[in-house]
Amino acid sequence: MPIIAKGDGNFTPAPAGLHQAVCVDVVDLGIKETKWGDKHKVQIRWQIDKVNEKGKSFLVVQNYTLSLNEKAGLRKHLDAWRGKKFTKEELEGFDLESLIGVNCQLQVVHNEYDGKVFANVQAVVPLGKGMEKMEPEDYVRTIDRPDQNGGESLPQDVPAESTEDLPF
Repeated sequence: MPIIAKGDGNFTPAPAGLHQAVCVDVVDLGIKETKWGDKHKVQIRWQIDKVNEKGKSFLVVQNYTLSLNEKAGLRKHLDAWRGKKFTKEELEGFDLESLIGVNCQLQVVHNEYDGKVFANVQAVVPLGKGMEKMEPEDYVRTIDRPDQNGGESLPQDVPAESTEDLPF
């Protein structure tokens, strides 16, 4: 079956500002070539509390190098989201998929590149006290790992229930 790509079309980025959000997916992008050499990349995806012209929640995505080094963007955002620094034990390994269903607030900024405007995550902070949690809506998770038989896994729905407490 052919996969047809078409021209640029119209894309509306998520609005800039501080938004309530819920993490709906974490995608392993694999090893990507960067100007600093090959790096293992991941993408975190959130739905925010604003809807687009089709009535769907905006999806905000941010790519990170898969690293908890103290200078890594992923570590800085996770420290802020958690509201605490990682302990030495936690730095031995953190399951990013535990973020799925966890609420937060995202500071979204607009950046222009090649004449197009993109929404980027500048900061991730915990959900404010007393704020009602969001639930993922109409999102199908991306399963990016082969199944145990070596074949491709099919997409899986995000669980409807949100996490009561932060898993970290």
